[in-house]
Amino acid sequence: MTKQQLFLGIDCGTQGTKAIILDAVSGAVLGQGAAAHKLISGANGRREQDTEQWLEAFTLATRRALLACGVDGQDILGVGVSGQQHGLVLLDDQGQVLRPAKLWCDTETTAENDRLLAHLGGETGSLERLGVVIAPGYTVSKLLWTKEQHPEVFSRIARILLPHDYLNFWLTGRSCSEYGDASGTGYFNVRSRQWDLQLLRDIDSSGRLIEALPQLIDAHAAVGTVLPAIAEHLGINPRALVSSGGGDNMMGAIGTGNIQPGAITMSLGSSGTVYAYADSPTVSADAAVATFCSSSGGWLPLICTMNLTNATGVVRELLDLDIDCFNDLVAQAPIGAEGVSLLPFLNGERVPALPHATGSIHGLTMTNLTRANLCRAVVEGTTFGLRYGLDLLRHNGLQSRSICLTGGGSNSAVWRQIVADIMDTPVICTQHSEAAALGAAIQAAWCMARANGHEDSLQALCERCVKLDPASETRPIAENVHAAQQAYERYRQHVATL
Repeated sequence: MTKQQLFLGIDCGTQGTKAIILDAVSGAVLGQGAAAHKLISGANGRREQDTEQWLEAFTLATRRALLACGVDGQDILGVGVSGQQHGLVLLDDQGQVLRPAKLWCDTETTAENDRLLAHLGGETGSLERLGVVIAPGYTVSKLLWTKEQHPEVFSRIARILLPHDYLNFWLTGRSCSEYGDASGTGYFNVRSRQWDLQLLRDIDSSGRLIEALPQLIDAHAAVGTVLPAIAEHLGINPRALVSSGGGDNMMGAIGTGNIQPGAITMSLGSSGTVYAYADSPTVSADAAVATFCSSSGGWLPLICTMNLTNATGVVRELLDLDIDCFNDLVAQAPIGAEGVSLLPFLNGERVPALPHATGSIHGLTMTNLTRANLCRAVVEGTTFGLRYGLDLLRHNGLQSRSICLTGGGSNSAVWRQIVADIMDTPVICTQHSEAAALGAAIQAAWCMARANGHEDSLQALCERCVKLDPASETRPIAENVHAAQQAYERYRQHVATL
C-alpha cells in the first residue's frame, strides 16, 4: 500500500477561512475546517478587514481540519494558500501590519482609480500598457488613497503584500508574490509578467513603493518552510514546504482542473467569477475582461461581478429565511419572476461596469410582489451578470462545452438549473465544493514534487484529485432557455437605463 502524502490547502476569503487536508496519492480530501471573518464597512464604500482575524481563522480552520480526519499535523508535507485577490496589506520594517487590509470589494478608492486610469491614457492606455484595465477594486488605487488619506501610514511602508502573500509571509518570514495574484494589482504587466515600476514611481517618486514590492516567483516554486514557532502554533510539521499559492480564482482554476483550454469555471461565491484557461495572453479589447496570469503557467481570462451570494444573503436575511426555505421559494416562482427584475448592484458593479450603481427592483405590481418572486429575482439578477460576462468571453473566442460550478451557490440544485438555462450550457460541480482550498493543496503537492526532482505533473495531480460529481450534472431545458432569454433581455434593458 502506498503511503499517504498529506497537504494542507487554505482559502482565506471575504467571509471566512477554509482548510482542507488532501492525500495527493489517493486524491481524497480527508478532512476540512472553517472559521469566519467579519467585515469593516463604511457608508463611503469602505470594505476592510483586520488581518489578525485571518491569522486566528487560519489557525482555527487548520486545527479543525486536522481534528476532523484524525491526522497528525507532523505528517503534513506542504501548505498552499489561496487568498481573496486585490487586497492591500501594508507592513512596517518590523513586519507589523500598519492598518486594516483594504479588500477587493472596497470602492472608497474610486476617485483615485479614475485619476490613475486617466494617467494611463484611459481604458485603451491601461490595456496597452498592463494588459488589464484597472478597476476601483484593484490594489493600485489603494496605494494612492493611502498616500493621500493616511500620509503617516504611507511614510512607514516597508512591504506591500496581497492577502495570500501576507499569509505566506506569516508562515515563512519571506515576502514574495506569484504571477496570478500579482495580475490583479494594477501595477503588473500580464504579458511580460513584470512589475510596472514606473507606475509606482509616478505615485511616489521616492522609490519607497518599489523597495516594498515582494519578489516575483513561479507558480511551482516554494516560498520556504514554515517558521518553527508558527508550525508549533498550528500543530503542523515545521519542514512543511509552503508553495507560491495564489489568488482565489487562480487556485479555483486548479481545484476544478481548469488548466488547459476548453474548460470554463464559474464561481458562485460572495462575488461571481467566470474564467477559462489560455496558453497565451490574448488580451480582450473589452475592459471588463481581465486577462490575468494563471497559477499554473498560462493565463486566465476572467470576468468578476461584485454581487452574488452577498446579494442573495441580504434578501434571505430581510425575509428571515434559512437556505432551504429560500431555495424552495426560488423554485416556486416562475422563470422571470412574473416580471419582477432585481438589479443586485448592492456593492456597485464591475460587470457590467457600473461602480456607482445601487441595487433596484423593477416591475412590481399588486399581484407579483411575493416572497417567492423576490427570491427568484435576486438569483436571476446575479446570474444575469455572469451571463453578461460569459458573453464577453465568448466574443473573445472562448468555447464552452460545459461549465464547472463552484462556490456556495453551486450547492443549490435550483440555482444550478437556473445557471444551465440562462447560459444554455450543461453545468456540473466538483465533488469537493471548496475548489480554491483544494487547488491550493494540489499546487503544494506539485511544488513538493518539483522540489524533490519528481515530475508529478500538475495535470496528473488534477486528474487524481479533482473529481466531478455526476449527481450534480444539470442540462438546460429547451423551453426554460427561451423564457430565461426573455428575462435576460429585460435585465439588459434595465441595465441600459443606468
